[in-house]
Amino acid sequence: MPDAVQGVYIAFEAVIAVLAILGNVLVIWVVKLNPAFQKTTFYFVISLALADIGVGLVMPLAIVVCLQIEIHYYACLFMCCQLMIFTQASILSLLAIAIDRYLRLRLLTRYRVQSSRKKICGALATIWLLSLLVGFVPFGWAEPKPENSDFINCTFTNVIKMDYMIYLSFFAGTLIPLIVMCILYAKIFCLIRTKLQPCSMNVNGQRSFYRQEFRTAKSLALVLFLFAVCWLPLCILNCIEHLGQIQNFKLFTYMGILLTHSNSVMNPIVYTFRIKKFRETCIQILRTYIVHKDPEDATSPSATTSEHS
Repeated sequence: MPDAVQGVYIAFEAVIAVLAILGNVLVIWVVKLNPAFQKTTFYFVISLALADIGVGLVMPLAIVVCLQIEIHYYACLFMCCQLMIFTQASILSLLAIAIDRYLRLRLLTRYRVQSSRKKICGALATIWLLSLLVGFVPFGWAEPKPENSDFINCTFTNVIKMDYMIYLSFFAGTLIPLIVMCILYAKIFCLIRTKLQPCSMNVNGQRSFYRQEFRTAKSLALVLFLFAVCWLPLCILNCIEHLGQIQNFKLFTYMGILLTHSNSVMNPIVYTFRIKKFRETCIQILRTYIVHKDPEDATSPSATTSEHS
């Protein structure tokens, strides 16, 4: 990669890393401060935020890989695996959010009983355990170590097999969960639409509940859509390069990598613009902890009755 392009790539990675960490720390802060967000779905939103913070923290490793520095083979492999772990945690957290929203609508009164704290903790543990397992698979399914030296020029493709990237990481770890999530959200919107029809038998309280669920589902579906838009181009490029044996997409590959990493910045922006209580809590944090303005002058987020603008 030319020095000028490499410099631009590193600059973008650094900016994305800072924004991803700050934005997702803010997400966790908002959920902690506002009781309205301390519900099952937002435990998985916190998991997603932690995965995005992880992406920001390991961004320097992506820069090291970009520089093709000569380091120990297993050190390079370990660095590349870190990127895979947090990516997989993101997709599994999104899947958990979709499943949770679907069960909330299907089970209704049984939902609170079924979604106990123990089950939530079990689901979160499963997400991160599976992410660790998938992320460290390359230690048993990697490009062979050089015979005459333990050191290599550290690049992603020098240690990670593209078969792993395409068949396990993309098809099994990304594409199948994305398809499942699209089906779940389609079912969610169909169910809500049925319940909101004028002829549907439900009281005003139920109608208000389904309207709120519709707004929440739209926001979370937007998060899913942005994830797909950011990740599918790079995955498709990897498939074209590997299966088609074409190696002329280097610049597009780096653009795709930047696009995937930028996804870690987008979720806090979506929450801020789409969820009114989230936005109000952000303003409260800004006034109280950043500007040091008297919090009594700020509107309490818990006093609002509408969740979305």
